[in-house]
Amino acid sequence: MADQLKGIWKDWRLHMLVFAIVALTEWIGVFSFTVGPGVVLLLPMLYAMLIGLGLFFTPVVKKKQALNAEPLIVLGVTLLIAKIGVIIGPSLPKLIEAGPALLLQEFGNLGTIFLALPIAVMLGLKRESIGMTHSVAREPNVGLIVDKYGFNSPEGRGVMAIYIFGTVFGAVFMGVISGFLATITPIHPLSFAMASGIGSGSMMAAASGSLVAAFPAFSDDIIAFAGASNLLSLSTGLYMSILIGLPLTEKMYTVLTRKKQRNAEIGKGA
Repeated sequence: MADQLKGIWKDWRLHMLVFAIVALTEWIGVFSFTVGPGVVLLLPMLYAMLIGLGLFFTPVVKKKQALNAEPLIVLGVTLLIAKIGVIIGPSLPKLIEAGPALLLQEFGNLGTIFLALPIAVMLGLKRESIGMTHSVAREPNVGLIVDKYGFNSPEGRGVMAIYIFGTVFGAVFMGVISGFLATITPIHPLSFAMASGIGSGSMMAAASGSLVAAFPAFSDDIIAFAGASNLLSLSTGLYMSILIGLPLTEKMYTVLTRKKQRNAEIGKGA
């Protein structure tokens, strides 16, 4: 293990690539454009992810660099969480004041069921849609589906598909959509800060970064609320999925597929 860590720190090719990407994206800076009354903010973090993803499919990034980068991502997220913890401290009175809203924000994560499940069934997906839509499909939810249905089950394939998609594109999507919705709607930016804490450090960082760029006057409060919300989602999200999310998805899937099958039989009879 010690030799592996020593090899990571001596991988100068990886460090130079990261430094070059960071320098390039910081030089580009924040780019914004309007879409109707809203503003779409493109942050350096988004450029860095897209450039890194593109380089992964070129000879510039070899297998050694890809493997060495994995533990460094964990280190980066750890530093982010430490920074959030320092910011949360002075903001504790505001967090306590917003107590009920923070505690109830976890119900917002059930929105994927009501929005995505009908679309998935309409597109012809079978029981894969249960794994895909019962949650945002982060690590605890993957474990829940695998434990209940098995890794090779349709539900297991569904949750893994969304887990992989969220890992690659989740931060990009959250970073773009949070700033746009916060500027196009009259909802307070702290509400979007709470909504950005969905149990993923990278997605939360991307979403809160866009909110800070759009509302710099609320920067510390946005980071504090996003961090507290993310912590609550990590600690209570699995129980929400076990007790409400997954049973609700199963019930809705049964109702939707029964209705779809009935309509198909009526169409065939006609």
